[in-house]
Amino acid sequence: MCQHIPPCPTADSADREAAALSASHPEQGWSLLCNGVVLFEDTGEPLPNGEIVAPHRPRPLASVAA
Repeated sequence: MCQHIPPCPTADSADREAAALSASHPEQGWSLLCNGVVLFEDTGEPLPNGEIVAPHRPRPLASVAA
């Protein structure tokens, strides 16, 4: 699927969100990465194999230090 050199991470890689952007629809709250992952504004992701990755926003530093 990916034609980039070096190739983007695959959809089943831990770093899948580092893949290049194929389509962006910020008005609708989602983007398509070249590895087939649909990335939603809330950081949830349906993967090409049907698996769902729950939203995973990082916690603010203030709450981590407390």
